[in-house]
Amino acid sequence: MKLTTNESSIDRIIRIVLGIGLIGLALAGGVAAPLLYVAWLVAAVLVVTGIVGFCPLYAVLRIGTRRAAR
Repeated sequence: MKLTTNESSIDRIIRIVLGIGLIGLALAGGVAAPLLYVAWLVAAVLVVTGIVGFCPLYAVLRIGTRRAAR
């Protein structure tokens, strides 16, 4: 599995914004204790994959939102 960018710019921005929003929701107390850990994990994955530009699930499923190089 090659670690090449497989997310478009829009996909990356959406992931980062959703991840930061989820972090804010968790910090504000909007998530109850059992789901709080899941929220932190999902937020971390969203932010990291958004910054890096590589989604392992996309690679496994052989999909991507990035256009092919011309």
